[in-house]
Order: sequence, then C-alpha cells, then structure tokens
Amino acid sequence: MEVTEVKVKLVEENRDRLKAYCTMTLDSEFVVRDLKLIEGANGLFVAMPSRKLADRCTKCGAKNHLRARFCNNCGGRLDENRAGTDREGRPKLHADIAHPINSQCREKIQLAIQDAYKAELEKSKQPGYRPVSLDEDDFDDYDAEHASHNNSRRRPAGNASKDAAQEKKKESSFGEGIV
Repeated sequence: MEVTEVKVKLVEENRDRLKAYCTMTLDSEFVVRDLKLIEGANGLFVAMPSRKLADRCTKCGAKNHLRARFCNNCGGRLDENRAGTDREGRPKLHADIAHPINSQCREKIQLAIQDAYKAELEKSKQPGYRPVSLDEDDFDDYDAEHASHNNSRRRPAGNASKDAAQEKKKESSFGEGIV
C-alpha cells in the first residue's frame, strides 16, 4: 500500500489541539476522508475517521448516543454508565470507521500526513495562499488528473442530477413573463 495523495485543510489557530483535517488517497484508488491531525502529549498524531457509538433505550428501543442522559424518543432517563471502557478505563464513545491493521501501516500514514501538513503550513505563509478544499464532491480535479489511468471513471451522480436540474430550470424559465 502506498499513500499517493494527502490533502490537508489547516484549522484556525484558535483551536487548541486540532491542527488539520485531512483526506488521504491510497494506491491512487481508495480515498479515506475525515482524518484529523491532532497535537498530543507526544507530538502530532492522526485520528482515524470515527462515528459516535449508540445504544437503544430499554423502554422504547430508540437509538441514542452513549453520552445522552435522556432518550431522544420517549424522554426516559438513560443509565449514564452504559458505555463500555477502553484499556485505560475511559468510556468508549467512538468507533473507528477505517483504521490501519498494524503499526507499520499506521506509521506510514502518519508520516505521509505529517509531511503534507508541514508542506501546507509553509504554503500558508506565502502571499495569495488559498486553503485546500476537502468537499466530498470535489472530483473535477481528480478526474482530469487521472483520466489516463481510468477512462471509465464518471462524475458522481449528484453532479449529473444537479446539471440536469439546472438545464430543466433554464428550459422552464425560458418562456416565463411572455403573455
């Protein structure tokens, strides 16, 4: 596995530990979004994308985040100690969506992201700096750059439907105001 691209979106300086959001491409074929670069006690580390863990209300069965004190559906009081704990005894409130299987892979990812972060920091000091966009449907640059690799790649369906909707709107407004 090779980290072939890293996009880094710097975070405003008034944040304490969070330094950047990142998107990483593996082997020019697989994208992982929502990585976070965080300043920890031992330096920078990469937090993998995660989701909040939830459980169900014992009264009505509705889903609630583990930090919730009351059910979102029935309003019943929830047990505050219902979350499992990690190795250090802290409540486990999030689960990784994607993560490396071994320490070598984690190290490779962290080094690539830290290098990209340092490069983006240097760029940000230059006049006319424009921050990187990490928008999910920002495939235009990717498509043009990688068209020779994979001619079957298409734009996301959401963009095609937006284009069709705009075209339809143009057609329907063409005759408006004419009596």
